[in-house]
Amino acid sequence: MRIVIAGGHGRIALRLERLLSAGGHEAVGIVRNPDHRADLRAAGAEAVVLDLESAPVDEVAEVLKGADAAVFAAGAGPGSGTARKETVDRAAALLLADAAERAGVRRFVVVSSMGADAGHPGDEVFDVYLRAKGAADDAVRSRSALDWTILRPGMLTDDAGTGLVRLEAATGRGPVPRDDVAAVLAEVLETPATAGLTLELVGGSVPVTVAVKDIAGN
Repeated sequence: MRIVIAGGHGRIALRLERLLSAGGHEAVGIVRNPDHRADLRAAGAEAVVLDLESAPVDEVAEVLKGADAAVFAAGAGPGSGTARKETVDRAAALLLADAAERAGVRRFVVVSSMGADAGHPGDEVFDVYLRAKGAADDAVRSRSALDWTILRPGMLTDDAGTGLVRLEAATGRGPVPRDDVAAVLAEVLETPATAGLTLELVGGSVPVTVAVKDIAGN
């Protein structure tokens, strides 16, 4: 499969690109900073330099042309202010969805956040982030032209992955290594029956492949 990943230099995205490349897939990462191209090549991915905060939809659609799936793994980052939660975490996700529809790419996977909710209260930056992610998730779920899956991990860590997770519609809060998030994403991309599901993910006791197959069969 050819899989285009927005936010291709993110800590989850780089891990996903390595897994996809090792599995014989063609990973393409969209990055804003041209200096990041070498890191993507080292991960086995092709890099496309494009700023999703300013690129027109036709330009993004051109990158997606011929792809089998698109993954939104971009984020404004913990050091950003409220404005970029809107332009990246919400608007860029919808731009990628628009481009996927225009390019005829049905499979669309979103890396969201546990607690994402368009109606989340509060005025702190993290509250704005959760509202932006929730609004993006709602908009993606409304699109009948996309076979979407929304993955909402718990607290992300850089601990070594265990390959053991809890993947359900509602898991409750908990940590999860980025390694295991990437492994779940790779498995979800190869499991079409996960389309139409919004899933929470934390560390657990079920092997990734089993967890994805189980939830896809529910």
